[in-house]
Amino acid sequence: MATVLITGANRGLGLEFCKQYAAEGWQVLACCRNPETASQLTDTPQVRVFPLNVSDFTQIDNLAAELQDTAIDVLINNAGIYGGPHHGFGQLDYAAWTKTLTVNTQAPVKMAEAFLPHLKRGNNKLLASISSQMGSIADNSSGGSILYRTSKAALNAAMKSIAIDLKDQRIGVLVLHPGWVKTDMGGPDALIEAQESVAGMREVIARFTLAQSGSFLKYDGSTLPW
Repeated sequence: MATVLITGANRGLGLEFCKQYAAEGWQVLACCRNPETASQLTDTPQVRVFPLNVSDFTQIDNLAAELQDTAIDVLINNAGIYGGPHHGFGQLDYAAWTKTLTVNTQAPVKMAEAFLPHLKRGNNKLLASISSQMGSIADNSSGGSILYRTSKAALNAAMKSIAIDLKDQRIGVLVLHPGWVKTDMGGPDALIEAQESVAGMREVIARFTLAQSGSFLKYDGSTLPW
């Protein structure tokens, strides 16, 4: 049975990833801050729920130790925050910026480091991080959202480097843009539903080859500019 570990699994894209992988017969290791309130996860067969606040790196190390004998085929860094919509230039909240960078950039890298042994034991050996087109410098034509944009641009840069660092170990790295999705973060005016986004990203993951490692791909498989 293939195994996937997913952070930020209690709602939105994370929850949808859990549902779809579980429906396909995968063992799902679902991580979220408060499992006691994540009833949709705990009621889903083939899903094991673990408490994890990704901004607490000691918790990441402890979970990696708890799962030390577990082979992980795909690790999906999904947990993320927007950082607040009202922190524009001239009114930047630097504490919020630091928190956004910790959750969106440093935590996925820490997950990669902590769970590298688990990925090595898996068959797929794939690390996938959910980024955003807003992290593309080439695509930025509207400005704003400095906290979120910088955190995702930094995530992209980090994952590109990790892809190069791990290629000799045959560990693949993907950076994925889920589209503008109707979630708590995306809002009700977004263009697509979570089911469509996740189904597309799962297809990209399923078709992954090592030659694609370090790529920045949209949920439909198209390549995005850095």
